[in-house]
Amino acid sequence: MISIIIKEINTYFSSLIAYMVIGIFLLFMGLMLWFFPDTSIIEGQYANLDSLFEISPLIFIFLIPAITMRSFAEEKSEGTIEFLQTKPISLLSIVIGKYLGAWILITLALAPTLLYYYSIYQLGYPVGNIDIGSTNGAYIGLVLLSGVFASIGLLASAFTTNQIVAFILAAFLCFFVFWGFDYISQLPVFYGKWDGLVQMIGIEYHYKSISRGVIDSRDVIYFLSISSFFVLLTHQVLQEKK
Repeated sequence: MISIIIKEINTYFSSLIAYMVIGIFLLFMGLMLWFFPDTSIIEGQYANLDSLFEISPLIFIFLIPAITMRSFAEEKSEGTIEFLQTKPISLLSIVIGKYLGAWILITLALAPTLLYYYSIYQLGYPVGNIDIGSTNGAYIGLVLLSGVFASIGLLASAFTTNQIVAFILAAFLCFFVFWGFDYISQLPVFYGKWDGLVQMIGIEYHYKSISRGVIDSRDVIYFLSISSFFVLLTHQVLQEKK
């Protein structure tokens, strides 16, 4: 499995896709946090990174499918998936290896944003006047959220040989599992009765919960369970097409 993870990371960084996607992410995030008045940290009254954690899920909906769209779609279109399956490694290990490779790459893309954290830490009055617990919790929430989106992107890539189709499908599924249940909860059949329960099924509820800085084991288990579900579903799809 380790070899699969290393192969995935090397494959991403041997092409321009990883550099372009990460570069666009950091550029757009920098503009949103420091230059656009509506979301600028400088325009705010408090030293915090709330804008980063509010914007990131929307950016992830496009960033992560762009990273994962080639995972299996490219392997199948080039006919290398059969060669990969002949190696002395189980199909599940291949899926997990590709998943972890994508997740690690996304986490690396988040690492440069720690510079924003340091900047806010220094800009606070007095220096260090920032809610460290809430910020750390929000970063953990982002990492867990990226893991869920990566597993969804992997599933979308397993369904097709076309990378564009995989990207569109993954973006739609990520949008639905994050915001879809919140919209569904507002339907008359649920509103006022089961709306809270329906919202708890969606990711946004648990992401907001963990972003407050309280690391609830129920939220962590939720994220890991959803990621595992999509990884196992990807394995099942590939197994049926094998």
